Amino acid sequence: MKEQRKDGKYSTAASRWAGVGPYYAMFPTSFATDVVKEYTKRGQCVLDPFAGRGTSLFAAAAEERVGTGVEINPVGWVYGKAKLQTARKVSVENRLRFIGKKATSYRAESAKLPEFFEWCFCPRVREFLVAARDLLEWRRRKTDWTTMALLLIDLHGKRQNSLSNQMRQTKAMSPQYAIKWWKKRQMRPPELDPVEFMMRKVEWRYRKGRLAAGQSRIYLGDSRNKLKTLSDEASRSRAKLLLTSPPYQGVTNYFYDQWLRLWLLGGPNKPSSPRERCKRKFENKDEYTELLKSVFTECKALLAKDAVIYVRTDARKFTYDSTIEALEQAFPRKIIRDEKRSRPKVSQTALFHSEIKTKGEVDLMMW
Repeated sequence: MKEQRKDGKYSTAASRWAGVGPYYAMFPTSFATDVVKEYTKRGQCVLDPFAGRGTSLFAAAAEERVGTGVEINPVGWVYGKAKLQTARKVSVENRLRFIGKKATSYRAESAKLPEFFEWCFCPRVREFLVAARDLLEWRRRKTDWTTMALLLIDLHGKRQNSLSNQMRQTKAMSPQYAIKWWKKRQMRPPELDPVEFMMRKVEWRYRKGRLAAGQSRIYLGDSRNKLKTLSDEASRSRAKLLLTSPPYQGVTNYFYDQWLRLWLLGGPNKPSSPRERCKRKFENKDEYTELLKSVFTECKALLAKDAVIYVRTDARKFTYDSTIEALEQAFPRKIIRDEKRSRPKVSQTALFHSEIKTKGEVDLMMW
């Protein structure tokens, strides 16, 4: 369990909730906060059509702006939803206790899961998770999306600090690889009480309270369609800043990588690639370019004429060139430049493509 550090890193509600959700390609919160403060004023709107776990929206809300975004992956959406519209602590605790009481009635169902789950979670945890999967209405209830988000954070990771056997936190391993790895090392899943475990996590997370996010919202869906419905809302303020980072071409499949968390949200009990092209790895370059052009064009109706466009993208030539092409087509009257701002030492491109010489990320700004 993380404790408050002497440097004050976890001394506020915003700092404790900002990191909710292990997820690839995350904006550093400090970066998003700096951009939001530089290009907007209090009360103004920030738009993110590729919201991920909602870091840019959360940064906007924490700085008394209004964040509006869309995310296609339910895992990222649940994280963002919980950070922006957080349930009361007592409601989450009561929900966890309720699931704990109901868990034994899911014993037979949990026993039917594939072998991976037997090696990944102890019986009590397995029953609890199957119960949570069935009982939590995470799409429509504040208590349930908050509870689900907190469960997803530590669903898997280091065995001493998660509900699972040893596994990386950001990406679920292939079931057969994981089983083989655990068997070779004779590593059985940690025996623990899931309710007691989660209560400790909840206590730490809420110790400084929760963020009052105001009107900030994250929507679940495909931006190419969802942005149209948002632009129809006449009362919505036009955004002064578009701050986003689109998926990078051919790097990773967020749905495949998050298969175990998606299972807890009601998905299949083994990895699978969705049929929809927009939920895959974007290996087709034409489809990737068309995605960027379509989304940025749809953003126009939600932006003020003097809005600043700020996009962090991959430094590899094709992704970089495609992003510039899409931005210039969507916003032909704006000037574009490469913004020289501090960037991560290791990008997701380097993680997945160690052989690529051009690594890192690029910030593009239009005004």
